[in-house]
Amino acid sequence: MDIAIVLYDNFTALDAIGPYEVLSRLRDSRVTFVAERPGPVAADTGMLSVTAEAALDDLPHPDIVLVPGGPGQEQQLDNEPVLDWLRAADAAASWVTSVCTGSLVLAAAGLLAGRRATSHWLELERLAEYQARPVSDRVVIDGKYITCAGVSAGIDMVLGLAGRIGGQVMAQSIQLLIEYDPQPPYQAGSPRTAPPDVVRQMRLRSRHSAAEPAAG
Repeated sequence: MDIAIVLYDNFTALDAIGPYEVLSRLRDSRVTFVAERPGPVAADTGMLSVTAEAALDDLPHPDIVLVPGGPGQEQQLDNEPVLDWLRAADAAASWVTSVCTGSLVLAAAGLLAGRRATSHWLELERLAEYQARPVSDRVVIDGKYITCAGVSAGIDMVLGLAGRIGGQVMAQSIQLLIEYDPQPPYQAGSPRTAPPDVVRQMRLRSRHSAAEPAAG
């Protein structure tokens, strides 16, 4: 079972690495980081790079596709080589998935039109621009398409996918192996539970960042 995790400049590291930790432990599976060109791909912090082992064209028909999110997704929304690859991969893939704002990339490729989908809470409503149906859930399954909320939700998503592929016992074994037992010190992981002032500050910061001119 070939699993392709798509990388692009300024992706969010945990969006890709969290799912990798789970998917790489599925029996008879091979996870490949792919990008337009092989080589190191910089994450959004500027302090970490992940190596894409293959170009997109080297893995045209994966069984599972995963697209992470991150600020770099903006440049992917009209990046035809990536969008064309996603459309072609979708034709044969058993599962097409995304983490965080990676769902916007799937939507831009036309894969989520008319489908229920989710994304990071700050960007959720943008899915409607691509005829997707925004849903404020942590994980949303619509046929073979699975999208999830921001960053850490990717681990939840792929554990559920592991259960669908290999059964609950395998998925539970993987969860135990990686000791995924979240016990956060704060209940601020969702706009529904975070203090209103924190939510307001995040919204303001997001609007300010969107208003800034792109570098370069």
